Parts: sequence; structure tokens; C-alpha cells
Amino acid sequence: MSLSKKLTLEKLDVKGKRVVMRVDFNVPMKNKQMTNNQRIKAVIPSIKFCLDHGAKSVVLISHLGRPDGVPMPDKYSLEPVAVELKSLLGKDVLFLKECVGPEVEKACADPAAGSVILLENLHFHVEEEGKGKDAYGNKVKAKPIEIEAFQGSLSKLGDVYVNDAFGTAHRAHRYQEPLSNVGSMVGVNLPQKAGGFLMKKD
Repeated sequence: MSLSKKLTLEKLDVKGKRVVMRVDFNVPMKNKQMTNNQRIKAVIPSIKFCLDHGAKSVVLISHLGRPDGVPMPDKYSLEPVAVELKSLLGKDVLFLKECVGPEVEKACADPAAGSVILLENLHFHVEEEGKGKDAYGNKVKAKPIEIEAFQGSLSKLGDVYVNDAFGTAHRAHRYQEPLSNVGSMVGVNLPQKAGGFLMKKD
């Protein structure tokens, strides 16, 4: 059963909780400027719902482009998205230049109430899709233990998980098959999971 057919966001108790939300911010970019912000606008209702219902924080995770597991901040960073998101929400958005690791976990552990945090591009890590390329362009595969560590770090960033990335939800990554029960692209393993408003709409 798909996530969208399970718990929906309006039935999820987010008060006082840290919400990890998978979104689709794979927006068209040119010279570090986005040329269309529709995908960002589309997820605003889900973010605002969480904030309006007392969520402690909303941690947004997404990918942009096809860096194939190689960090390319000059070309595929989500930082410009954070600027646009701040404008659309009318509130500060904290952008973190990584998506996993001790510093990210620390920043998301006990943020100020009502915080919105955008993590760096998930596709900078080969573990997100299970395969990619190294810095020299050679094809590489992530080891299961590395994928589990990646998923584990993401799972520490919140108390509940919301998937509002319709554009990516139907593309189960190869390594996700044995982890289909966790119901997310990257295997965020949290006790409560729900589909956002975009998932419900589609």
C-alpha cells in the first residue's frame, strides 16, 4: 500500500514534534537562479499546516539534478531554494550545507519552535540512490551498511515523517526494495508516517 493511501497529514499529530518532510525541489536552475518556483510553491500548504499546528520544526529533504552522488554545490546546491522558500513563507529558513552527519543531527536535535530547516541535496550522497559515480566519473555502488548509516542519520532528524514529493514517490530506488515497509525514498525510519497534501491531491 502506498504512503498516500495511509495516514494523511491532516490526521497526523505534529504538535511539539520535529517533522521530516520529503519534498520535490528539483526545480529548473540557470546560473544559480531558478527559472520556475512552482514546485516550491506547491509544498507551502503542507509546511504551513505543520507550523500552524504547532510543529517544533519542519526539516525539508530533497534532491536537485543528477550529481550522481558527487557533491557539486556550484551547480546543484539547494541554497537558492532556501532563499525563495524564505520569501514564500515569510519567515527565516535555515539552510544546512549537508544532509547527514553529526553537525546536521545537532542542528535538528532541539531547534527553536517553529523552525524551518532545508538540508543540502540528497543526491550529493551515493547512498541516496544506492549507486552513482565517484569524483573521477567511475560507476560506484553504495554498500548496504553505508545506506543504513545514511538512512539512520536522516531518521534522527525528526519524530514523524511526511512525504509530499509526488514526483519522486513512485520511483522506488533499487536499494529500497527490502526497505519498502519504511515508506520513503531514502528509508527514513520513524514511527509515524503520512502523505502530504500533494500526495493526497494526486
